[in-house]
Amino acid sequence: MDFASMDRRQLTLAGAGFSVMATMHFTSQLVSNHLFYWKNPKEQKAILIIILMAPVYAANSFVGLIDIGGSKPFFMLLDSVKECYEALALAKFLALMYSYLNISMSQNIVPDEIKGREIHHSFPMTLFQPKKTHLNQRTLKLLKYWTWQFVVIRPICAILMIMLQITGMYPAWLSWTFTIILNLSFSLAMYSLVVFYHVFAKELEPHKPLTKFICIKGIVFFCFWQGILLDILVKMGYIRSHHFWLDTEHVEEAIQNVLVCVEMLLFSVLQQYAYHVAPYSGDVESKLKLQKKRD
Repeated sequence: MDFASMDRRQLTLAGAGFSVMATMHFTSQLVSNHLFYWKNPKEQKAILIIILMAPVYAANSFVGLIDIGGSKPFFMLLDSVKECYEALALAKFLALMYSYLNISMSQNIVPDEIKGREIHHSFPMTLFQPKKTHLNQRTLKLLKYWTWQFVVIRPICAILMIMLQITGMYPAWLSWTFTIILNLSFSLAMYSLVVFYHVFAKELEPHKPLTKFICIKGIVFFCFWQGILLDILVKMGYIRSHHFWLDTEHVEEAIQNVLVCVEMLLFSVLQQYAYHVAPYSGDVESKLKLQKKRD
């Protein structure tokens, strides 16, 4: 491959393509390790769904980069696929934390040693919940519902947004309405995960929950805030289109897709540490059991 003869677009596609392939490599390596040491299906199913978030985002962004001149409904569809998978990953992350703590909501199993713990809510949740409450079956279900509501709301909004965009009935005020609804829904889901982590930080410490959470939150954080930053740069005139066949909005979308492709490579490497197969391969698993007995 002669890089010297490539133009800027071809070099960008080559770099993004390499990032996607590398992301696929690291993720498939981790997936194959978990499948080889398939000892805890409940936990490892959740882990597989979470670690596939990076390649889903990378492949999705690469498709958008190839079809750089796609229509608005097409790019909206790509964004919806990413965000719907993000919602599923958040729900599976909470399910994974429940599994670590031997909590089963379907069978109403809550270990006695964690019942009665204090949960301190902060503003604005104190407008709807007591500032201090105690952990029980009801509060655990509430945290679960707060997470899963995003899994339901995100696909519904995605379908409505795409249909309205195709039919041409998608004014700016409606776009902002959907944005506000989705951000409130996402914030509630993230809040429930943060509360859950603070309540069970000590019990979850051996499982490196913070690193696991960063893998999800980092992907969402970068994709969302860099999108906001690119919007600002477009409005300020720093990002412009120098092609008559490509408007500024498509250039902004292309930059976002390139950044996501590169970032997913970094997160796929981080996941090698956060979701390592060691707890299921024998040695680490026995050490964790021994530590629990000592505690």
